[in-house]
Amino acid sequence: MLYVVATPIGNLEDITYRAVRILGEVDLIACEDTRQTRKLLDHFGIQRPTISYYEHNEVERTEELISRLLSGTKIALVSDAGTPLISDPGYRLVHAVVEAGIRVETIPGPSATLAALAGSGLPTDSFHFGGFLPPKAGQRERVLESLEEEQATLIFYEAPHRILETLEAVERILGNRPVVVARELTKIHEEFLRGTAAQVRATLASRDSVKGEIVLLIGKAVDPPTDNTPLDAAVAAMVRDGVPRMDAIKRVAKRRGLSKREVYEQLLRDK
Repeated sequence: MLYVVATPIGNLEDITYRAVRILGEVDLIACEDTRQTRKLLDHFGIQRPTISYYEHNEVERTEELISRLLSGTKIALVSDAGTPLISDPGYRLVHAVVEAGIRVETIPGPSATLAALAGSGLPTDSFHFGGFLPPKAGQRERVLESLEEEQATLIFYEAPHRILETLEAVERILGNRPVVVARELTKIHEEFLRGTAAQVRATLASRDSVKGEIVLLIGKAVDPPTDNTPLDAAVAAMVRDGVPRMDAIKRVAKRRGLSKREVYEQLLRDK
């Protein structure tokens, strides 16, 4: 049996009775960081052996754990915080366990994604979780552009040293949608910052530094009003705002329901 066990994202009181019981009963606990997990286990008086399972040893460790499971060992998989596999290691192991016909049991519990969404005030009927945004500006912008018309609340994890740059990209690409930055969830300095991307960015930029774990939420796209601006004027306006010409053509085409080629050919005819 493999148990996938959710653990607290900050406040240790958020662990479930069931999670404490399972962690105390298994033969082995596979941890993202054994030192971090040991703090949790010690707090609840759980004395079970641990083994490291993280990004750089997933392949070889998966084979070892599968072998142990097939021999009858009961193993719990945990991450440093929250639900395993959600932007954390574990997918390879669970996939291999399922392929081997071994039973998987999930022990639900804390999740930064759902905690942030529940307290954000943004629509919860449909949401898109995108994990961590790419660290490189160009890749990050392409991800945001691809979600420009997504009819769902967008949720991302972001590093504190990149959040200002990311909010600037959100403002430029997605406009004045409602934005929420949920920081240090369940911890002493938990806070929700709400407003447009520009407003939230200004609040964070006014501080000496930005620290803590961050969940970024962006309101869903709304149907834009009919735009009768001539194509050449629409493209020119974006170029004046600093958008490269070919990117401006692509965005105008997407907003008008046209192909990039159609817009480009129309611009040539108008010229």
